[in-house]
Amino acid sequence: MRKAALKWAAIALATVLGAVLAGPALAASCHNSGSYEQWLAQFKKDAAAQGISQKVIAAAAPSMTFDAAIIRRDHGQSVFQQTFLQFSDRMVGGGRIPNGLAKIKQHAATFAAVEKKYGVPAPVLTAFWGLESDFGANFGDYKILSAIATLAYDCRRPDFFRTQLFDALRIIERGDQTVDGMIGDWAGEFGGLQFTASDYLKNAVDFDGDGRRDLIHSIPDTLASGANFLVSLGWQRGQPWLQEVHVPANLPWQEADLTIQHPRSQWVAWGVKPAYGALPSDNLPASMILPMGRHGPAFLAYPNFKAFLGWNSAYVYSTTVAYFATRLDGAPAMSRSGAAAVVALSSEQMMTLQRLLIKQGYEGVGEVDGKFGAGTRAAVKKAQMKLGLPADSYPTAELIEHLSGGRAGGAGR
Repeated sequence: MRKAALKWAAIALATVLGAVLAGPALAASCHNSGSYEQWLAQFKKDAAAQGISQKVIAAAAPSMTFDAAIIRRDHGQSVFQQTFLQFSDRMVGGGRIPNGLAKIKQHAATFAAVEKKYGVPAPVLTAFWGLESDFGANFGDYKILSAIATLAYDCRRPDFFRTQLFDALRIIERGDQTVDGMIGDWAGEFGGLQFTASDYLKNAVDFDGDGRRDLIHSIPDTLASGANFLVSLGWQRGQPWLQEVHVPANLPWQEADLTIQHPRSQWVAWGVKPAYGALPSDNLPASMILPMGRHGPAFLAYPNFKAFLGWNSAYVYSTTVAYFATRLDGAPAMSRSGAAAVVALSSEQMMTLQRLLIKQGYEGVGEVDGKFGAGTRAAVKKAQMKLGLPADSYPTAELIEHLSGGRAGGAGR
């Protein structure tokens, strides 16, 4: 989900590795004050003040235990970079496509009813379902109340998880789930689409008519709730979301940016061709996205793609799930022409690049963390434009060399 980018942003750009931390020991950047027991006692009072019943608080209290493993998992994320193709191959490869097609066929009546009401087609919902929980096969095995309470006590993001914990109790209060049934991921998401508690509370619907909004056991509720959430994020009925294209070598690369839209007619005029199907020369707005730079796969992202980003702001994840949906909708595998030459920077190289960008006055990079986020992407583009390099927003060793003074700015390759 949107806030699950806490987990997926790291996965989308990296593979999570373990780290050794002890007990409720915290990252060097912050420290907790007071014991967990004191914190929990105050939280219970605050929950009651927010109108949550003493019955629910008492029932949930034994499950709101501190779990040091959650802190280790949250603070102990080390990363190495992956390309979009590496990540998408891992997430969409294997049996995901045939299994997804089988799920669409198996639940055809439900998908049809959901699309009729919300306008979200089966391939899109199935893509999220597949990547979030492997079509309901893997919800996670953590006690949600313990996980959220632990993260709410922790000093890193207490306000966010405190709200999640209140909303988890409200889900129980509403009768949608039981205390014992709240099982899911270590970061607090649960159910077939791995909703956060807050997104569950706001967007879950009772589509099977049994009086409960059950996103753990009910597939109709799960799929309809996913569609309802996408509509709240701006999904437009009957509109495309992503289309692979082939781009010319002389494309004005600075125009390839999620924040820039042009009518499809303009992209056609610049020589963009469809990789499959048709590319009408009309006024439908589209952004060009190049998840591996100008040498890798290229896509036109339509207004509905914003709903994917609203679900999860991690760029690589959102592009992967949108691509997965196109495959389930009949699109062929993406082109790999030229992609073999793309080499992802290591985390160390990325931190070097971030330091150079900051040192030379490029704003918005943020923390030097070795992750290729939106701020670093925007700064890379500005640096490429200043240096006369093709401004495809993708970080390379060549750019590091230019910024280090190893090469003079020029037209680039």
